Amino acid sequence: MAKAATAPAGGFFANWRQNIIYIGFVVIFVIFAVTLNDKGFLNPNNLLNIVRQTAMIAVMAVAMTFVLSAGEIDLSVGAVAGLTTVTVAMAISVAGPLGGVLAGLATGLAVGVFNGWLTTRIGIPSFLTTLAMMGIAKGVAMWISDTAAVPILSPSYSWVFGGGSVGPIPVLMFWMALIAGIGHVALRRSGFGRKVLATGGGETAARYSGIDTASIKFKVLVLSSCAAALAGMLYAGRLQSGRFQLGEGDELSVIAAAVLGGTSLFGGKGTVIGTIVGALMIGMINNGLILMGLEFSQQLIAKGAIIILAVALSQKRR
Repeated sequence: MAKAATAPAGGFFANWRQNIIYIGFVVIFVIFAVTLNDKGFLNPNNLLNIVRQTAMIAVMAVAMTFVLSAGEIDLSVGAVAGLTTVTVAMAISVAGPLGGVLAGLATGLAVGVFNGWLTTRIGIPSFLTTLAMMGIAKGVAMWISDTAAVPILSPSYSWVFGGGSVGPIPVLMFWMALIAGIGHVALRRSGFGRKVLATGGGETAARYSGIDTASIKFKVLVLSSCAAALAGMLYAGRLQSGRFQLGEGDELSVIAAAVLGGTSLFGGKGTVIGTIVGALMIGMINNGLILMGLEFSQQLIAKGAIIILAVALSQKRR
């Protein structure tokens, strides 16, 4: 008599290390909901503000998932976002919203091609390439704007790129969902995504299997800069100005969001959905600590400790 098939034991909680980001997100949300209920944490406007503050980080983190999965890193995303806000604002003042959009995309493409070329053709490690680009992009943004904010006087641009809402839902949420959906399908359902993971998992083996690993790395670095440019366009639209300070320091939050979500710093493993949850988790922590009334120095300590604990638990499964 054949044995009846049995369901695999354990399920979600048996693999808790693999799901630590989701468990941690729920736990932190519940803690803040209970302790900060009287301070408006659960207020719909506050929850939507978390999305607004997180959207740009999430957009860049989706692309960073591809970069890290391919075994590379991009430290220039925050500075590229800041530079893009300036180029977009300046272009809108001359050529209107369409000119601003084209200028923003051109900024990201130019930086990405330069980063990719130096890394894959000249052989400079992406850590050094993008570290240098971080300084170059910030310097150019300061130079062309004379360190002053450049106003954006186009209501249509501001509405589409960050400032608008559809009913109570901010446009930024739609942008975040769109990029997350495209990124998830590209990483999990496309040949390009499989090549990215293979390149990061073992570059030599991937090369012997016929994958042009240099081309893959070039493409993910271009993708990262273009995503940073899109984030800069959203910053500019939401704040209706271009400023070189926008995006400053975002590279750390972007990388933390990807790693929190389960992407390996050593390549070969990544998940876009986890990255989005990681970005939202960082935004939620920032929001909760502010509502607690902690000083900025105390916020940094608490946020750092929470992120270290979450990353340690998630990376343990490796």
